[in-house]
Amino acid sequence: MVFPMRLRIAMASCPWVLLWVALLGTGCRESGGEKTYAVRGIVRELRVAEKEVVVRHEEIPGYMAAMTMPFPVRSMAELAGVKVGDQVAFRLHVTATNSHSDAFVVVSNAPAAVPPGVVLNDTNAFSLYADVPELKRGDTLPDYAFTNQFGNAFHLRDYRGNVLVFNFIFTRCPLPDFCPRASSGIADTMRLLKSRPSVPGNWRMLSLSFDPVADTPEVLKQYGERFGCDPAYWTIGTGAFDQLQPLGSHFGLYFARNVTPDNQNHNLRTVVVDAQGRVSDILVGKDWTPEMLADSVVRALSAKP
Repeated sequence: MVFPMRLRIAMASCPWVLLWVALLGTGCRESGGEKTYAVRGIVRELRVAEKEVVVRHEEIPGYMAAMTMPFPVRSMAELAGVKVGDQVAFRLHVTATNSHSDAFVVVSNAPAAVPPGVVLNDTNAFSLYADVPELKRGDTLPDYAFTNQFGNAFHLRDYRGNVLVFNFIFTRCPLPDFCPRASSGIADTMRLLKSRPSVPGNWRMLSLSFDPVADTPEVLKQYGERFGCDPAYWTIGTGAFDQLQPLGSHFGLYFARNVTPDNQNHNLRTVVVDAQGRVSDILVGKDWTPEMLADSVVRALSAKP
């Protein structure tokens, strides 16, 4: 295998690059319950506040299909010298509950070849549009139509009279601190609320997949079962992009229309809506806890008409 000059120089001076090169032959190394993967891709965004780098990465054999994902770093110093548009190689460390990335090497500053059929910089790759207003606490949630894990159609208006918690996921997301953590958090919040006799029962959970082609009702049903979904309280659904995208846009959620997950660029939002259909709370990112979300639901339950 022939490596670019910059990488060959780095290999000569940095032991972790030698490990990265060794990983190319095996795809993964495991030690003490932590798996380490070699990753290559193109930097799409540097999220300083979140300590994340968004990379449109190649397939990670045995772990993740090619897609665009945010990768956590423990310090932005890991990304010194890395710019948007760079082709990079790095290590991804994954445990049962967390992941982090390190050992970034800039392989090339030149644009990478675009695989056939992939659209980069698509005009629909970000979903904030002037005609979709940002919603804040107190604003009324518009109605949108979706399909649940049993193949049945429903509307957001059907939840009126209940406090509604909804978020966005896709079932092919394997990073433990992103969609799996969000789904585990919803499941734990559901169980926590059900365990409190003093909490009224008029609350519901909704997880919406923005990968409707892959996330069929049967796939969503199996995903829910994996996380202990109680369909009486928790719906897992999806829908057409003309419903998913504007709903996400109301809350600053980015994902792409007519673009497969290998060219997606998304973030995380969890929204609480009171029984009158008004936005009560917006949890940004992945660091909320079930206790925080349960407390937010209880506050929404006490909202006056």
